Amino acid sequence: MQIGVGLDRGLGLSWDEYRDLGRYAARLGYDSVWTNASNGRDAMHVCAQWSVATADVVPGGIGTGVSVIPVGYWSPASLASAAATVGEISGGRFVLGLGAGALQDRAFRHSLGLDDRLRPIATMREWLTTVRGLLAGETVDHEGRAITLHGVDLGAPPPRVPVALGALGPNMLTLAGEAADAAALNWCTPEQVSASRDTVAAGARTAGRDPSEVAMIEYVRICVDDDVDVARRAYVRALMGYALARPGVNKTLGYRGHFGRMGFDDALNDLEDRRDRGASESELVDAFPEDLARLVGYFGPASGARAAFRRLAEGLDVAIVRVVAARPEPPSITAVMEACRPD
Repeated sequence: MQIGVGLDRGLGLSWDEYRDLGRYAARLGYDSVWTNASNGRDAMHVCAQWSVATADVVPGGIGTGVSVIPVGYWSPASLASAAATVGEISGGRFVLGLGAGALQDRAFRHSLGLDDRLRPIATMREWLTTVRGLLAGETVDHEGRAITLHGVDLGAPPPRVPVALGALGPNMLTLAGEAADAAALNWCTPEQVSASRDTVAAGARTAGRDPSEVAMIEYVRICVDDDVDVARRAYVRALMGYALARPGVNKTLGYRGHFGRMGFDDALNDLEDRRDRGASESELVDAFPEDLARLVGYFGPASGARAAFRRLAEGLDVAIVRVVAARPEPPSITAVMEACRPD
């Protein structure tokens, strides 16, 4: 199993801090350094900076990746071009993660001017087909609901750039097995990792692929502090940002559906009811059940982080220590990196 470290774009890092923390990850022995993506600061530029900076520590630099880019913000050709560029800069040590984002949400589609008929599975199938083809050096002709390309290529093919699919539910996991180089999981119990691998493997076999060709990647959230309550509150705030459904949203879809399938439904329904009656974020953090929070990540003293991370990473090919900073200061970031450093 490879071990990476994930630095959330919400940490508010400067470019110098990005580079310094990348070098620090390399010195600690991490195999790769990752970031998430959305509109705003370009995640692939962050990865390129890491690749160059970590080459100061490890010949050629350590691996880097984005998990994941919501596709609605890009065109396939521009995304493939950017990924190919980072692939060249990194010497083939870059992984591109693609995700549907909130494509199931009509408001999200409307905000980006996307076709209201688009649906996540069909859309991501088109993205995987076209982007992987472009990155493989093919000339792509494709006419679909989400993507239309006629005779598009990148010129010279880049070094191999694996494409991971952000996948939570069974249909997206099946698609990852059928058409991606990896499945990028998030917020999973070990049992969910195992079940997800089985679903991905079944999808691969259906498509005539060897399941071993499809890697399993996941962010594992870790927050450390000697003050356990400080760590708990920071961690639970991060968790609730994914787990709680907005009013009026279908709770069987997206992250809310994912947490429901893992047995969080009753607790989340209660929290959502409290929120809708006017409870503050602080009150919701206090009410979040600790036993459920610990099923998908770790918060507490640094001394317990490594064992918890290893338990949660069981069954993965690439396990990424996703840093949750207990306090808004660099030592909270490096404390997590040090606590979970590879053996």
